[in-house]
Amino acid sequence: MKRTTLPQMDEILGKEFPCLNHGFVRLIDYMGSDEAIVQAARVSYGKGTKQVSQDRGLIRYLMRHHHTSPFEMVEFKFHCKLPIFVARQWIRHRTASVNEYSLRYSEAVKEFYIPDSDVIRLQSQTNRQGRSEDSVPPEKQKKVLQILEKHNQQAWSDYQEMEQSGLARELARIHLPVSLYTEWYWKIDLHNLMHFLRLRLDPTAQYEIRVYADIIAEITKAAVPISWEAFEDYILFSKTFSKLEFEVLKKALEKLEEQPDWQKLGEEAGLSKRESTEFIDKLKS
Repeated sequence: MKRTTLPQMDEILGKEFPCLNHGFVRLIDYMGSDEAIVQAARVSYGKGTKQVSQDRGLIRYLMRHHHTSPFEMVEFKFHCKLPIFVARQWIRHRTASVNEYSLRYSEAVKEFYIPDSDVIRLQSQTNRQGRSEDSVPPEKQKKVLQILEKHNQQAWSDYQEMEQSGLARELARIHLPVSLYTEWYWKIDLHNLMHFLRLRLDPTAQYEIRVYADIIAEITKAAVPISWEAFEDYILFSKTFSKLEFEVLKKALEKLEEQPDWQKLGEEAGLSKRESTEFIDKLKS
C-alpha cells in the first residue's frame, strides 16, 4: 500500500513560516489524513466509507463523543525556532517527541527575542499570569526595550568571554537569558496537537506562543480539513456548562410559554439530523 500524500502539504514541506523576530515553524513530515482517521475507526470490520459526506459524519461523531485513538493515527513533525521562555511553556505539553538544540554540544547563536513596541503591556489586574490590553506610554516602552537590549548584550559578552577562556560550554551557557532562541524537532499526533491548540490559541494564552499556534493551526487545517471543522465546532469554539449551570438553563427553558422547534433550529444552524437529535436529548437530560 502506498503512503498517503497530500499535494497541499507536500508543497509546504520544509518551508519556513516566520514567527516573532527570529523564529519560524517548518513542517518536516506528516503521516495520514482525514481518511486515515476513518480507516482507523472502521478497522473492526475492515471497510472504509466511499462518500466524503459519510466520512465527515463519522469524524464529527468521533470528535463530539471524545474518541481519541483514531485521531492519534495522524502525525506531524515540525522544526521550530523559538525563544527559550516560549519553549518552556510549550514543553508542558508532554505527549510529544522532542529533540532540542543543545548548548552543551553546540555554541549559542546570538539571537534574542525583542518584543515589538505594540505588544509591550502592563500586568493585567484580572489575570495574574497575563498582560493587560492597556497601552504603555511610549517613554516606558522605550525604557523596557533599552533594558532588554542592554541585558542581552551584556549576557552575550559574558558568554563569549567565558567560552573563549576555555570554560565548559555547559557552564558558560547557564546565565544566558530566556529570550535567547532555541530550536527543536517536535513530533506529535493529531489528538494531542488539538489539545495543544485548544489551549495555545486561546486569547488568554501568552501572545508569543499564540503566534506559533496560529501558524501550526493553519498547517493542521490544510492537512485534515474535515477533522479541523469538527475540532472548531466541538472543542475550540464550544462552551460547556457545569451541572448547576445546566439546571439553571433547563429551568429557564421550562418557563417559556412556547417551546422552540429545536429540530428546525438545529437544521438551520447546520446540524445534521443525528446531531440535532443528540442536541435535543441533551436538553431533555
